[in-house]
Formats: sequence, C-alpha cells, structure tokens
Amino acid sequence: MPPVSRRTLLSGFATAPLISSAGILKANTDTSFAHGVASGDPEAHSIVLWTRVTTREETARVRWELAPKRDFSEVVQQGEIVTNSLLDHTVKVIPQGLEPGRTYYYRFRCDSAYSPVGRTRTLPVGAVPRLGIALVSCSNFAFGHFHAYQAIADDPAIDVVLHTGDYIYEYGANGWGSETSQALGRVHQPIHEIVTLADYRQRHAQYKSDSGSRAMHAAHPLIALWDDHESANNPWQGGAQNHQSESEGDWRSRRAAATQAYYEWMPIRPPREDQSRIEFWRRYSFGNLATLVTLESRHTARAEQIDYGSVIAELNSAADAKTFESEVLNKQGRRMLSPRMESFLEQSLQASKAARQPWRILGNAIPMVQVRVPDLAAHGIAMPGGHVEGSADLAWKGQYDLPLYLDTWDGYPWARERLFDLCESVDVRDLFVLTGDSHSFWANSIARANGTAMGVEIGTAGVTSPGDFVEQGFDQAAAQRLDTLIAQHNEGVNWTDNLHQGYVRVGLSPTHADVDYVAVSTVTEPAFTTSVVRQERVEAVEGSIGFTPR
Repeated sequence: MPPVSRRTLLSGFATAPLISSAGILKANTDTSFAHGVASGDPEAHSIVLWTRVTTREETARVRWELAPKRDFSEVVQQGEIVTNSLLDHTVKVIPQGLEPGRTYYYRFRCDSAYSPVGRTRTLPVGAVPRLGIALVSCSNFAFGHFHAYQAIADDPAIDVVLHTGDYIYEYGANGWGSETSQALGRVHQPIHEIVTLADYRQRHAQYKSDSGSRAMHAAHPLIALWDDHESANNPWQGGAQNHQSESEGDWRSRRAAATQAYYEWMPIRPPREDQSRIEFWRRYSFGNLATLVTLESRHTARAEQIDYGSVIAELNSAADAKTFESEVLNKQGRRMLSPRMESFLEQSLQASKAARQPWRILGNAIPMVQVRVPDLAAHGIAMPGGHVEGSADLAWKGQYDLPLYLDTWDGYPWARERLFDLCESVDVRDLFVLTGDSHSFWANSIARANGTAMGVEIGTAGVTSPGDFVEQGFDQAAAQRLDTLIAQHNEGVNWTDNLHQGYVRVGLSPTHADVDYVAVSTVTEPAFTTSVVRQERVEAVEGSIGFTPR
C-alpha cells in the first residue's frame, strides 16, 4: 500500500493549533536537562510533568511553569521543587485543578537554564468526537534509532501515546543486538546486564538520550504499562528466565531496583496508598467515548512459564502434544492477573457500560489471540541451517500444531478463559485490545475456546526490535510467507507482518475505529520516511466488534 499523506485534521479532544516537535524542542536545550521533558498518566484535572536535572550537586532546586500558550504569556500554575541524588535528580510534578480536555505547555528551570518546552493534554469529559492513540512497544536502543517515536511526535492525529512495554531492555553490551549496536555506536550502558538500582537508572538515562524519545515525550502525554524487559526477560511472580540468583542475587531485590528506577524515570503517578509499586494498573476515561484499562500481567500473579525445552523430549506424537496442552498448559490455577487486578478491571468495565461508552480498551503487554504454528514441512519451508533434532524450533512446533509462544496468553489458556469469564459476567464481549511484545503488526479477532467472539486485538511491531522470523535467519521472502501461513492457519489472525518496525495509529470515533499500521523505512540510518503498510476499520458486529471494509 502506498504511503498515506499526513492528515492536517483534528486533534481529537484538543483545540489548540498543531505544532511540530521541532517547534517544541527548539527552546533552550541546555545540558542541565539532557534527558528532555515528559508528561503522562493523565486525568481530567491533573497530569504528571517530568524532567531530570543533570548535575553533580547533591540537590537541585527546580522551578516549573504551566501555561495554555507556548509563549508562557499567561502562566496558570507554577511552583518550585527540590530534587536530589536519592531520586536520581528526577523531577515529578502533578498539578491539580486543570481544565479537562485542554492542551497545556510546560517547562522547567534550574538556575538560569531552561528545559525544552513540553506540550500535554488532560483527559476530556463529555462528548468526544475523536481520540487518536499511538500504540508502541519494544524500543531496544541497541537495534537502532527510535524513529517511530519521532514520527509519533510529528503526527498531528495523535492525542496520547500508549506504550505497552519493553520501554528499555536489560541486556548487556554483548547481549541481544550487540553486533548492530557496535556498528551504530549504540552500545548499551552500562556494558553489563543491568541488575542494581544504579544500573537501571543509567539504562533509563541512555534510552531518554535518543532524540526521537525526547521529541515524542515533549509532544504527547504518555500512558504506560510494563512488560518483561523493564526488569528481566520473562519474569513471573517468583523469578525470571533471565535472572540467575547464583550470580545476580535475590530476584525480589532486583525487581525492586527495576521498579524504583521505572517510577523515577517515567511520567507516572506514585501508587495509591492501598497499592504496592508492582500493582501497576490504571484506568483512563475519555469522556463519553472510551475507557482504557492497563493490565499488569508480569509480577503480581503470573505463574511460571512453561518452557518447551523442558518438555520436548516427552512430546513425540500429536497425542502427546494434546495431552501436554490439556494437562500442563491448561492446568487450572495458572494465573496471569491477580485477583485485585481482576476486581479493578471488572469495576472499570461496569463503569464503562453504565456510561454507555462505545469503546472498552485493554492496554495489554503480550499477544492475546491464539496463534499455532503451521506445518512448515508440508509447505516446503525449511528452518535456516536445517532442522536440529530435538530442538523446539518452528518446524517442531508446526509438526504438532503447537502454540507459537508460551510466554503469551497462549501459555496461559486457563487464565485467558478466566479473563473472558469476567468480561462476559458484566456483559462485555467487545474488547478492543491494544498489544505489544511480539515485534510484529497484528490484526486479530479474539474469541473464547467455544468460539464466542470477544472483540479485536491490534498488535504493534517493535520501535526497533526486529521481527522474530527475520531474527531467526529466514530471508525476507520466507519471513513474509510465514506471516501469510500464520494468518491462514489461525482463524483469529486476520493479518500479521514481522518485516517492519514502527507504530500503530488508532483513530477512535463513536461509530468506528480506523487503524493505520505505520512503518519506518529504517532504524539503522539517521534519515527515514514513514508509510502506512495496512489499514483496518473496526466496527460493532453482532454484539461484539470486528473488522469491516474501510
């Protein structure tokens, strides 16, 4: 599909004139504010404003200003805050009493140095004709420039950014992506895998040094949830695949360090008094249009993942595979969401239904749709380098029609059905699920095991993280064919693409959602272009929602 021209229309719930990210960032970018500014976790009457002061002093006194115009000719709120090394010199301000659905500009000052100017928006109330969401995930510094962030900053159709996780990656300089990072001069800092609080802070600082990151954060408010790499690959309630206690210490201490750094460096509110830091879920209401609930599916309840490598020797037939799925994967009690998370979600869905909002959105870290691997051999596709006997590769999974991944909801079918039970109990079968993690674009129809339609899932490719099939060594033609076969083999997969990096632009109106899959031309070169590689429309269909011709 050819590139789509940029729309100069309608900021969904804001009426201020649009300006480019360059217009925001051309303010004094003194090195005192080397990591830029950010806003996020919006409510109708307040929002989080964030920056960090780069200083060798123990403490720093910072002034902040909030104004309805970029020239700050009318300052509506201002104040002073002191930060120090115990906060890693991060600054977080949450002004209250703001007007709903309003665009504001903000800046910080330390001594004589001003920060860049940021633009943000509060949540709307009442009638909302349109909402523009940028869906992003998987921003790995080592694999290239965050051009998708820059494109989002310059996209006039975006009101808010939803980041569904893997905002940072924990690997060391010799880990995943090391060859690319060395060629690009984007080697992870610190060079070792991050474990301590100082490590996680340094990594967050490096990621916010990217110019695209600074532009996006300055241009739009952020709604965030975490996935796994904000702490370590594939965590669960009691540990993580990429945590070795013998050399890396206590898992809970590492998780606490990762969580503290995340709260310091991200524009998010502190947890409520009745919540711990790892109970990181939120609800956002966009007037009469939509409710968005972000899910926490890593640390508060998740059962340990099943590793194919631990069971492959026992699976020697299709019958073995079916037994494995029914007795191991689908074992009752293998949770994904905590009871408190479920209760919060239930109340949120009930409130949305009572308000007669047409959209109920889940911010979801990992793919929800069922994805099984087709028989590669039957389609004449060979594994790169040939199939290795006894390996849990795609060919082996396809031989037994097994799920593609076990870290996703496919590895927790009992928990997925429990989620759908909850939704149906409050008469919700029209979920609009926005998902990250997989490094691929997705257009999915989600359903219960009995076939009951439960809604639509939109998945985004990585900001920089490469698609799995390409990463596994398939050439572009074979990787593209695998996408086609995945869609043909799985009833819920309407379309998928693992060849691009980028983001998804979702435009919600009261009657439909328009979905644009926006790809960047490169992440390894400084200059880039964008194109829309696919478009979808989502509308109400027979008591649920589904894809319709656009």
